[in-house]
Amino acid sequence: MSSAVRIQPHAGRQPRKKTPPPLQNGDHLTRAEFERRYAAHPHLKKAELIEGVVHVPSPVSIQHANLHANAMTWLGLYRANTPGTYLADNATLRLDLENEVQPDAVLYMAPDKGGRVEIEHNFLAGAPELVLEIAASSAAYDLHEKLRVYRRHGVQEYLVLLAYEQETRWFQLVEGEYKLLAPGEAGVFHSQVFPGLYFHTEKFWADDLAGLLEVLQAGLATPAHQAFVSRLLHRN
Repeated sequence: MSSAVRIQPHAGRQPRKKTPPPLQNGDHLTRAEFERRYAAHPHLKKAELIEGVVHVPSPVSIQHANLHANAMTWLGLYRANTPGTYLADNATLRLDLENEVQPDAVLYMAPDKGGRVEIEHNFLAGAPELVLEIAASSAAYDLHEKLRVYRRHGVQEYLVLLAYEQETRWFQLVEGEYKLLAPGEAGVFHSQVFPGLYFHTEKFWADDLAGLLEVLQAGLATPAHQAFVSRLLHRN
């Protein structure tokens, strides 16, 4: 009488773990699945979830990189002279379960200084006071889907720099709607949230970084900026 032979599994062999699929433009994902796939593919430097849909930008051009560097230098100088403010470069920003974006720059106040952004699992969460995006053109999703998401979540100021048109669009949230700020005298924009944050649009597009920073220095010297710094320093 024969008996069945039992085959023992190879000792120590573990089931092979499957790597999550890579993120692809147009994927419809939850935020949890988006983060899982993002973490599994560290070669991917930037991806965003907007209204539950994945957006993976094209490789960054030298034009975008140069504009980004000048914008960060401008914001960095403001932050250096304004205690209680923080500047994030391409940081992940959690807004809700269907929106996790990676803005070019975020300028925000610390929560204990009246800011609305918190740190959640080492990510920013909430609506920053100012978001800056460098868009390829006015057709980019920065001025469409992302704009609507930022507006809905209460981002107070949204600055979009349009590379193709060499145009500046600075939005301010007024009663739940974005209104375009108009530049003041000599083409200088004045932030309504961060006193003294002056932006000379023509100098920026002319790649005149020294001139751009000179105008900002004038804003930093105003009584409005000094009063703002005093409020931040004395706020607990």
